[in-house]
Amino acid sequence: MIITKSWLNEWIDIEERSLEDLVKTLNSIGIEVDEAYHLKAPDKVVVGYVKEKIKHENSDKLSICKVDVGDEILQIICGAANVAVGQFVPVALKGALMPNGMQIKATKLRGVNSYGMICSSSELGFAKINEGILILDESIGKLELGKALNTYPLFNDVFIEVELTPNRGDCLSIYGIARDLSAAWDLDFRKSPIFKDDENVLAIGRILKLIVDKKLNSFHIYKVIELKESIKTDLLIHLRLAQIDFLGSHAIENLLNYTMHSTGVLFNAYDLEYFNKEKTGILLKLNQENHGETKIMCEDKILSISGIYQEKQFKCKEESKIIILEAHYTQPLVIAEAKIHYKKQDEKLLYRSFRGSEPELNTGMNFLLNLLQKNPNVLIYSSSQQILENKENSVIDIHIENISEIIGQEIHKDIVLKILKKLEFELTFFGDDRISAKIPLHRPDIENLADICEEIVRMIGIDSIASKGLEFVEKNRNNQTYKEYKKLLNLRNKAVDNGYFESLHYVLDNEEELKEFDFELVKLKLINPITAELNTLRTTLLNHLLNAVSFNVKNSKKIIKLFESGAVFNVTNEEFSHMALVHSGFKEEAQISNKAKPALVDFYSFLSDIKNILGAFELKNSHYNFLSPYEQADLYVNGIKIGFLGRLHLKLERKKDLPKTYVCEFDVNLFKQDPKIAQIYSKFPSVSRDLSILIPKDFSFNAIKNCIKELKLENLDNFRVIDLYDDESLNGQLSLTMNFVFKSLDKTLEEAEITAYMDKILRSLENLGLSLR
Repeated sequence: MIITKSWLNEWIDIEERSLEDLVKTLNSIGIEVDEAYHLKAPDKVVVGYVKEKIKHENSDKLSICKVDVGDEILQIICGAANVAVGQFVPVALKGALMPNGMQIKATKLRGVNSYGMICSSSELGFAKINEGILILDESIGKLELGKALNTYPLFNDVFIEVELTPNRGDCLSIYGIARDLSAAWDLDFRKSPIFKDDENVLAIGRILKLIVDKKLNSFHIYKVIELKESIKTDLLIHLRLAQIDFLGSHAIENLLNYTMHSTGVLFNAYDLEYFNKEKTGILLKLNQENHGETKIMCEDKILSISGIYQEKQFKCKEESKIIILEAHYTQPLVIAEAKIHYKKQDEKLLYRSFRGSEPELNTGMNFLLNLLQKNPNVLIYSSSQQILENKENSVIDIHIENISEIIGQEIHKDIVLKILKKLEFELTFFGDDRISAKIPLHRPDIENLADICEEIVRMIGIDSIASKGLEFVEKNRNNQTYKEYKKLLNLRNKAVDNGYFESLHYVLDNEEELKEFDFELVKLKLINPITAELNTLRTTLLNHLLNAVSFNVKNSKKIIKLFESGAVFNVTNEEFSHMALVHSGFKEEAQISNKAKPALVDFYSFLSDIKNILGAFELKNSHYNFLSPYEQADLYVNGIKIGFLGRLHLKLERKKDLPKTYVCEFDVNLFKQDPKIAQIYSKFPSVSRDLSILIPKDFSFNAIKNCIKELKLENLDNFRVIDLYDDESLNGQLSLTMNFVFKSLDKTLEEAEITAYMDKILRSLENLGLSLR
């Protein structure tokens, strides 16, 4: 929505208000300013008058013009086809700097001297309104030869583009925004003068009659005009419409667009001759359709659906003579319900009607008729046809003290009344500071006292409300259920981040298939199961997941990564929340780096995925019959066993026709992560050292880990196993290589300090009977 200061000034007096003041106020009252700037014609561009025009002897397109600029008559060469004697035009004098960077100088064109330039609107930095030069008229003000063009408000204006929320359809017009500003600044609001019919003119009844079937959800006013000759819109309207990209193809269309943008009232215009060549009159039928919308018809032809579209063939044209003008309003909720049922839609019309156009139709009709009356070639038929049903406005009872309590600050009664009156609420006063406020039709979004308070705060300004400390009166809703939900959601998101797809299955399972797993079956028996395959409560998530993997394998999938979270049950029918993950097939896609021969998933790549999802964990020996005896372990987090992981037993892989498959299942409720603690990060570089030692084949790594931790080396950041090597030359022992990372918060560690640390570690390991390789 684009507004200008000069346009707003026609409704409220803001002559002395600055651009900064306008922007600040609009933002504070909830009308967000997206862009604001000054648009001014260049200096040394003045009003001129074309006194003479002759053809240039050496050019087919150039003309030699004599232009009066007040204190002198200049010879100017002009190439515009529309330049003519008797026109007032903008003239850029010598020294004028144009918006495109060109500076006007005395020059010769085809051997003839030229001492200025007659300008088009685009050359002045404004929107293009025609082909050729800009022709001035007194719609911009009294034209005085030699007067600087940028002293006229139209050519020295403030342009503001605002973003409106969908509920503020009342501000989709200059009228609507001016109404809000009048309340914010306590200014008098100028209503459009009431149009008075001329005497001794034809009445609308000769041309138009209405038939209304039902009570409508819309308002309508009809007037008829006759054009004796073709008419043109003046420069003020033409240029303003061009600036907002609303310029139409002929004068009537431009006047309707200008009225709609000015007042917010929606219009249609129908060409009478299309229905009646003799121009003796027509009968319009207005029907309420199934979804509440109003259909306008004539002779079984649909002219328009009010607020949604108008049929193009019935619109008035440049050559139209007798035109039926229709101002209309339809309730926005009706538009919302009905618009989805129509393929034909006028997007510009819907944008306004869907949000709520101006329901005070007489405001728009008076504005339009006053514009038309200025043109002697327009005959306006007397009287009008109107359908203005008395819609019952919603009423809100207000206590001033309640408003103050909600806002948190005492607001004087006079301020509340003044603001609501400016916003066109109808007020009824009762005793004890009680007011009954009738909501205006243009604000269907206001429904309760809180909305009224919002209007008050908008107008007095949020900065005018004294700040107070927050008072928490509601309980903390972060209960255990919410925390468990967030924990599970986090695990699911991490699984997805690592390439796993979520799978969903019934809580029921196949009893025969479950017997293949190392779980006891529930004692509960289903008397009437859904199917023979879903005949018991599941005790693990893996069976459904492995069946899903088998299905994907049969559909030629090479990499299958699935997970599921949900309820499982134990032998006594107790419910637990588990999560299971399965990775089957290849570890990665075929690509250049693996020569298009990707490896199958292995134990360590699967462990890497689990670590990315769960964080730090430990593994201990386990024994599950459905897992490979060589690749399985119990899963521990913070010393608590939460589940298991490993490769699926070869017999199960063969039975289900699966490639190499790894599985993991754990109890979500037992999984607890330590809270993340922020630590100081060293700005000094770390130092890494490797150490290889010989260990017996049955030696526990936990003993080595605990031995190193007990040393409590101050600058040891972390250590890990990087290699385990077996060879005949090692005489039945293994070579274990560990990597140690040292880092200090205070300095860069020296070589002697690192050597001392490594010697201390080695001596400690020697106490365990281990030796350097």
